[in-house]
Amino acid sequence: MGFTSDFSRRDLIKRAAALGIVTVPAMGVLSACAGGGSDGAEKVEKGQKSAKNPLAVNDSAALDVVIFDGGFGDKYAKDARAEYIAAFPKTEGKVKLASTQKIQSTLQPRFNGGNPPDLVDNSGAEQMDFGTLVSKNQLADLTPLLDAPSIDDPDKKVRDTLRPGVVEMGQFGGKETWIMYYAYTVYGVWYSKTNLQKVADAEYPQTWEEMLAVCEKAKKKGVAGWTYPGKYPYYLPFSLYPFIAKIGGEEVLRKIDNLEPDAWKDPAVKTAFNAYYELYKKGYVLKGSPGLDHLQSQKAWAEGKALFIPNGSWVENESAKQIEKNPDFQLSVGAPSSLSGSDKMPFGTIWASGGEPYIVPRQAANVPGGMEMLRIMLSKKSSQNFIKQVSSLTSLNGGTEGLTLPPGLDSAQQALQKAGQNIVNPRIQDWYVALQKEKIGVGALGEMMAGRMTPDEAINKIQKYADETREDSSVKKYKR
Repeated sequence: MGFTSDFSRRDLIKRAAALGIVTVPAMGVLSACAGGGSDGAEKVEKGQKSAKNPLAVNDSAALDVVIFDGGFGDKYAKDARAEYIAAFPKTEGKVKLASTQKIQSTLQPRFNGGNPPDLVDNSGAEQMDFGTLVSKNQLADLTPLLDAPSIDDPDKKVRDTLRPGVVEMGQFGGKETWIMYYAYTVYGVWYSKTNLQKVADAEYPQTWEEMLAVCEKAKKKGVAGWTYPGKYPYYLPFSLYPFIAKIGGEEVLRKIDNLEPDAWKDPAVKTAFNAYYELYKKGYVLKGSPGLDHLQSQKAWAEGKALFIPNGSWVENESAKQIEKNPDFQLSVGAPSSLSGSDKMPFGTIWASGGEPYIVPRQAANVPGGMEMLRIMLSKKSSQNFIKQVSSLTSLNGGTEGLTLPPGLDSAQQALQKAGQNIVNPRIQDWYVALQKEKIGVGALGEMMAGRMTPDEAINKIQKYADETREDSSVKKYKR
């Protein structure tokens, strides 16, 4: 691993550990329980397969679920648990649901002991590395769930009710599906229409020239153009990656995902990095942003201290308390601004993909139960409950009929419609978690946006990180 002149190796490891993104412990978990061919915890006996019980769930067996307690909270999962118990009354008092922000450290002893939960929402800063989980054979293939009839229409398989690309996101180069992304997230540049109009007398800037002009107006009024969570700088790609694709075409992201030599030295990457660095150089970034976490940066933005923030559609729920203080906030999401007339993709190009990744550990005691819980969650009833509670779409295709969507979610829906086929979905954050968060994010992008590294230095550093990952035989590689 390479490091900047401003941080020693020990400093960066300490910083990454403080963020909960060092993945060495996760590797230890997996290596500790990957050998020997053991089936892990003692499996519960299968139940009687039927039309109402297509996964042959044991109707009296315990179920153990662990949820990431982040922007979506856990109430939606507790409500789904109630649906599970209603379907299998004998499980009353036996369905355990725990919530934590520390997925990796909480589950490490259980993976080591070969008794992981039956269903895990593997999300957050302490997310376990999916590439390692898959390569170490720690996950159950979710094909039985996908091929089971849906709750709402027995004539449709679950897979046929999902949004395009969701199944493929859970695959790693084969036919098996290891992850079910429950939420459907729209990433981009989030802003308040009201604040933008009030501060800069402007609509969302469709060109980068307009973006800089808006930021200059805001600066003169003592308002920053942008902020971001400097402690978690891997939020920056939520708007930066689709910006790169817009400039150079989706092929640039494909090469980056595939760890191709010199992929990060594509002209589109340099152009995009230079544009973002210009925000820093011209003083358009909220002072102190490098020291903020995601909640602090969102709070500052929601309070009107900055106009724009790179984020995902969960921000509407996660920042609800601050947004509610301004009833006319009019939360909205913008696609990357056009840099020039030579951009390869049109304005409106956006990153949207499955989010909130659920897994069923292969060594779990009640694998069918874990999959059945997911089948219930993918029903229209549970999906609409999720949408109403947390202002986010689910991976169920549709499901919004009859609902009045809050402003941010309505804006996300409109952004998807505007994008049409111009939706990108970078896979590097799923396939190489340590590379994306710890190295590209903390080790380079965060340094660049704090002014401690130039765009060229950041690109060279990231390319070095990508090359090291490609050449590391212990890291399983994936292609798209």
